[in-house]
Amino acid sequence: MEIRQLRHFCALIKYGSFTKAAEKLDIAQPALSQSLKRLEQTLGVTLVQRQARKHAGVIKLTAEGQVLKQHADLILQQVSQAESHIRQMADLSRGEVRVAVPGMLGSFYLPTRLMAFRHQYENLKLSLFEGGTRDALKMLEQHEVDIAIITKSDLKPEFDSCVLINEEIVVAAAFDHPLSEHTSVTMEQFFEHELVMFKPGYYHREWMLNRANALGLTPRIAFETNLINLIKQVVQQGFAVATLLKMVVQPKDNINTISLDPPVYVELHIAWKKHRPLSQADQAFVNFLLENR
Repeated sequence: MEIRQLRHFCALIKYGSFTKAAEKLDIAQPALSQSLKRLEQTLGVTLVQRQARKHAGVIKLTAEGQVLKQHADLILQQVSQAESHIRQMADLSRGEVRVAVPGMLGSFYLPTRLMAFRHQYENLKLSLFEGGTRDALKMLEQHEVDIAIITKSDLKPEFDSCVLINEEIVVAAAFDHPLSEHTSVTMEQFFEHELVMFKPGYYHREWMLNRANALGLTPRIAFETNLINLIKQVVQQGFAVATLLKMVVQPKDNINTISLDPPVYVELHIAWKKHRPLSQADQAFVNFLLENR
């Protein structure tokens, strides 16, 4: 059963005769008759009662035809809505971008870019899911989002991706903290002090714990929180030190940033599933971020 056949069937009912329906459909009357015949053969039923010549202008449906008419109306309505929706998405007049981002990027890198994107594509809906990189990866794998910003180490063969940023990880400490006496800090020196860390599920925490484990050290975790502003307050008041992306610490925070020795950078990628091609809206968002890195 084809959509074209259903359109022919509904047109026949609407216009009441093969002649008028064929004229409105802009096809030959024999072609319309053959279309209906093939539809009946596919379904194994008679849909339209063939009238005697004196009643040839009257279209009368069988019981099966009446049932099909109800379904055909719904199917054609949904097809029309789908076509309209896709056309709107294709010209970016409608659509939704679902993206999962790490907390530090969501709070300190993306806001101005998101507003600029929204200004340029005002009819698109942006759905932003903020959490740890592990959360972003999980949401992408489970199809809860279409795009995720994840670390290079999280990339998998089933993903397509583009590099978004390569950002330095720095030590954040109060200006009167002992670490602020140094121009750079080794991991051994860093782990000598009390730390404020993200909770499990964040790449940043895993990275720190892996470094400590490789050095045979046990981190002294004094605070655990995913609230970046709280982390900065704890650091600013000298209660603990942390590692953060350099972009996160602003001059108004009154926090010193110190490079690690050797320097450490994290490469973040925009990623999506290969078997789920990006929609026009998603592609526009990816292109916009890459053009405004």
